[in-house]
Amino acid sequence: MRGRLIFISGVGIGYVLGTRAGRERFDQMVAQARKFWESPTVQEAAGVVQAQANRMYDQGKQVVSDQVHKIGAKNGRALEEGDDADKEESLETAIRRTQFPANAF
Repeated sequence: MRGRLIFISGVGIGYVLGTRAGRERFDQMVAQARKFWESPTVQEAAGVVQAQANRMYDQGKQVVSDQVHKIGAKNGRALEEGDDADKEESLETAIRRTQFPANAF
C-alpha cells in the first residue's frame, strides 16, 4: 500500500512538474486534492488510522519498557552476584599473595 501511494504521488508530482497545461491545470489539481482530503470519508479513515497508530505506539512503548525493566533486573542481579564473586576472587588472590609473595622467587 505504501509503495502504491509513493508511486501515485510521484506520478502526480511528475505530471505537475512536466505539464504544459500551466497554472490553471495546477490549480484544478490542487482544488481536487483538497476536496478529496476534506471529504468526510477520508477524514474518518484518517482518524481511524491515527487512533490505531496511537494504540500501536502505546503498546509498543509498553512492551519495550517491560523488556528494558526485565533486562535491567537481570543485569542488576548479575552485578550483585558478580560483586560477590569479585570479592571472593579478590580474597582468594590476597590469600595467595600472602602465601607466595611475587618477589620470593
